[in-house]
Amino acid sequence: RFHHTSTSCLCSCSKTVSDEKYQDPFQLGRKDLKNLYEDIKKELLVSAAELKEMCDYYFDGKGKAFRPMIVVLMARACNIHHNNSREVQASQRSVAIIAEMIHTASLVHDDVIDDANSRRGKMTVNQIWGERKAVLAGDFILSAASVALARIGNTTIISVLTQVIEDLVRGEFLQLGSKENENERFAHYLEKTFKKTASLIANSCKAVSILGCPDPKVHEIAYQYGKNVGIAFQLIDDVLDFTSCANHLGKPAAADLKLGLATGPVLFACRQFPEMNAMIMRRFSKPGDVERARKYVLQSDGVQQTTYLAQRYCHEATREISKLRPSPEREALIQLTEMVLMRDK
Repeated sequence: RFHHTSTSCLCSCSKTVSDEKYQDPFQLGRKDLKNLYEDIKKELLVSAAELKEMCDYYFDGKGKAFRPMIVVLMARACNIHHNNSREVQASQRSVAIIAEMIHTASLVHDDVIDDANSRRGKMTVNQIWGERKAVLAGDFILSAASVALARIGNTTIISVLTQVIEDLVRGEFLQLGSKENENERFAHYLEKTFKKTASLIANSCKAVSILGCPDPKVHEIAYQYGKNVGIAFQLIDDVLDFTSCANHLGKPAAADLKLGLATGPVLFACRQFPEMNAMIMRRFSKPGDVERARKYVLQSDGVQQTTYLAQRYCHEATREISKLRPSPEREALIQLTEMVLMRDK
């Protein structure tokens, strides 16, 4: 049922009456993200050759720059909404750079915690340089992001973006725990998803809206859009862990189960197969647990239900952003919600 209501709403929202023609979000945001990775490398100026090599490793320009893309599109959409300004301010572009740096630092640290050996189709920093150096590299990228943040010189923006770093740590702690009660478990999962993934997008969108427009209503729209898109993005990520092959993902399939994590598809499947409860509580640690859990998920409607939930979050993101004045950037942000749902890696 949700599937039909959500998709029809999504389609109708994306055809908002507007003289602005549809534009590909990645084309539209590209001009503001030109030299993004070169600029990040300038923030990471270090004398130690090995540290520099580690920091540059993920900033190779091959990432999709999904987060900076949303941030610059949101900046333009808010600027146009406020005073029809079609320029992205230097401080708003800095937020996009800082968002990508915080995100990458969190990946480096996550890979250490998870003892991961591949990311984005290549070996992880911890596999090449070892765990200790990887932790320090992640710390260094975070400290460079903090310096760039201080340079913006706006205490409100500093407060909004440091919240992201706090949320990332709290989210990781939530992930290390598990809940006995089934209802609590789902709330715990969504809270962890917000803190680990959506907070960065929500607060970065809020930050550029504050820099571009004085209206608190607009700040809330930007925040809600980022929050809902961020949660949907992670839900689809959790689905792909079951439906996509390892080569396509750039990391091992069923990685979450191997880490002992019960994501959306597992929690939905557990309603149909209560015998999964014991496996969830022991974090799939017994021999054969991972394979059995994967089989149960694929036999259940867990993947479908998680996808429906992602559609609901995307629909909510579209509803929020539609409150801004029409612009190519607003339409691109609506289009981006559909791209989040359709992605296959």
